[in-house]
Amino acid sequence: MKKVYYLKTCSTCTRILKEVNLPADFILQDIKTEDITVKQLEEMHALSGSYEALFSKRSKLYKEMDLKNQDLSERDYKNYILEHYTFLSRPVFIIDDAIFIGNSKKTVEAVKAAL
Repeated sequence: MKKVYYLKTCSTCTRILKEVNLPADFILQDIKTEDITVKQLEEMHALSGSYEALFSKRSKLYKEMDLKNQDLSERDYKNYILEHYTFLSRPVFIIDDAIFIGNSKKTVEAVKAAL
């Protein structure tokens, strides 16, 4: 599978998509207009090994809900991601059996190398 979960309104996501120059066979899913399904999240979890790895602790809601002071379980991370798209660390690239999560320079370089 070749897929990207991203936010169309996020300037960082759009910059990264331009930077990596995706081939035409990639599926792009704007997570604001097309919700992440349980099945999709479970596929990401199978590749990443944890829901926490997929969870964005930089989300505005994370701060507003004071989640950093709570002891969150894997189930909590999963439920929050399914509840609101901003909890997914983005973009998430899936290239065959590899997953690349987030927007760090190291991750972007790894995506480029995998392409």
